[in-house]
Amino acid sequence: MMTVSARSGFTFSFLLTAFSLLAQSADQMIAQGDTLLSQGRPKKALTKFDAAVKASPNAESYSARASAYYYMGRNNDFLSDVQEALRLDSLLPEANYQRALIAHQDAEDTAAVRYATRALGRAADLDLRQRILIVRGEALAKLGKTSQAIKDLSKGTSDRMNDLDALRTLAHLQDLEGDHEASLAILEKLCKIAPYDIGNWSNRGFELNTLGRYDAALPVLDQALSLDKDEPIVLSNKAYALMKLGRDAEAMEAVNRSLKVYAENAFALQTRGMLYLRKGDRENACNDLTVAKSLGAGADVDPLINQYCGGLGGR
Repeated sequence: MMTVSARSGFTFSFLLTAFSLLAQSADQMIAQGDTLLSQGRPKKALTKFDAAVKASPNAESYSARASAYYYMGRNNDFLSDVQEALRLDSLLPEANYQRALIAHQDAEDTAAVRYATRALGRAADLDLRQRILIVRGEALAKLGKTSQAIKDLSKGTSDRMNDLDALRTLAHLQDLEGDHEASLAILEKLCKIAPYDIGNWSNRGFELNTLGRYDAALPVLDQALSLDKDEPIVLSNKAYALMKLGRDAEAMEAVNRSLKVYAENAFALQTRGMLYLRKGDRENACNDLTVAKSLGAGADVDPLINQYCGGLGGR
């Protein structure tokens, strides 16, 4: 009996050692896969993650393999591995973050916030925490919870200037909240990081106009036009800045170019209406202003209509 007991103990100890070695091997393969993925080599990374799943089919290995599937756009495989990871460990931060990504992509933003919040509760790694905050911030933005979204995105992008979509969302939300200086600061960074993105220059010019810095807005808007000389939103923003600077002839030229490309640009119509008023052309002014109102122009068009166009602004 003693021999059997000793032998049983030896076998049990041997199995524990074997499992430990397999777990160590899986961890090493996951680390190698992560390195390959960061180098933009997803197929090589997937080979390592496959081996990790075979060696130790736990939540961590499934979640790691899911990251490669996500990189490769294999959405069904990504979802399958994330679900398996959560089945094995429902609180694993990385898997909950991945599940939040899926929910956000599927426009299930309430679920995305729930999964991201669960992930954040146990995530210790700074990079992962920032990624979680970004996806939760994006989801909160979709849900209209602007102030909460700003907090998450501000923390999530604090030293992640490579996440351009999140930065654009943050700049837009800050604009909505009326914090135009903060929005402008982000757009200035975006113009440095992605100088060939016309939207960054256009939005930066818009914020400068909103802040009344028309002289500063013009070269920014001209930079946008160097990327696309006929972009109608940029042209209407430039027309507005020129009008505010008293350069009415140039403003009229720019706004007409804008409306030639985009005839239903409410802001451009409002700007042209104001230029017509300056010229004393009330008929054309009122036509532009009333059409601008019907297309959703801002409330500041109403006083102009009330004063010059027979009080149509309240209709």
